[in-house]
Amino acid sequence: MIVPFDSGSPVPPYEQVRSGLATRINDRTLAVGTKLPTVRRLAADLGIAPNTVARAYRELEEAGLIETRGRAGSFVAAAGDQTRHQAQQAAAEYAKKTRRLGLDDAEALSIVRAALDEGNG
Repeated sequence: MIVPFDSGSPVPPYEQVRSGLATRINDRTLAVGTKLPTVRRLAADLGIAPNTVARAYRELEEAGLIETRGRAGSFVAAAGDQTRHQAQQAAAEYAKKTRRLGLDDAEALSIVRAALDEGNG
């Protein structure tokens, strides 16, 4: 299976698909140029609605992790290689901002953890 999926999970199905694929793209398990299953095929494999997979693919495309080439299908985008770099840049900017605000490392990390937890809820 291309992406782990748990029908009993409280995490919405589209988010499980999106995050599962994003993780595999970012850790390079899915290499640049890899063709993804069609929306219908992945939906059938996971036992979920095609619209659910389509939403996950749309969000991945908006994030630059995949690209859709019309009838040719969806592929892992070369831009996907840039996501970790972009996250590192955002972290560096955040670190500078927290220093200017006078926050110590523990408090800055606590804020990040809270934001990440909020994003999972």
